[in-house]
Formats: sequence, C-alpha cells, structure tokens
Amino acid sequence: MTATLTLTHKAIGAEVRRGTYDIVVDGHSAGSVDMNATVDIPVEPGRHTLQIRSGRNSSRPQTFDAVDSETVAFRCTGKSFLPIFLASFVVPSLALQLRREAAPRAA
Repeated sequence: MTATLTLTHKAIGAEVRRGTYDIVVDGHSAGSVDMNATVDIPVEPGRHTLQIRSGRNSSRPQTFDAVDSETVAFRCTGKSFLPIFLASFVVPSLALQLRREAAPRAA
C-alpha cells in the first residue's frame, strides 16, 4: 500500500513568486504544482523529505513521516514577511515556504 502527499500552491493575498513550483521528494523530481492547484503524489510509507523549487529559489527541506493509507498535506507559497523576502535574495532557500496542514478528511 502507499500513502499520499497532497501539495497545494496557494497564497492568501498578493504573492510575488507566483510561478509553477517543482516538487522534490527524497532528492528526486516528483512533478510540479501550478498556482491555485493541488497535486497528489503517492509515496511509500516511511520518512521522507519534501522541498519545492522555482529556478534558484527553493524552500527549506521538510521531513515528514507517512503511514500506510494516510494523506500528508502541505501548502506552499512564495509569500513571506518583508525581512525574509529581502533575505531570500541572498539565501535562496528562504524564498519559498512549505507549511504542514491538516490532511483533508474523506467524504
């Protein structure tokens, strides 16, 4: 069996870095997610590392544990507070944000 990684690219308010983000799971490309879209990616149960990239910009790697038949959800955005936004020009891994969210409930 597998688990599901759900990644949503959505910002609340204005977002400067609006492009398509590449999804990297365990160091390997796992697809991409467009603005205002959601992508489901099957992953094996166990510990994984997730990162998003857009050109030289990226998020910091996030580690998560996936359990069989579980959905693990993250929201990604390019929006950040002004000091972090400015620092991201020097440290590109601050440019994009990944936030863990509660998994959607089955209907």
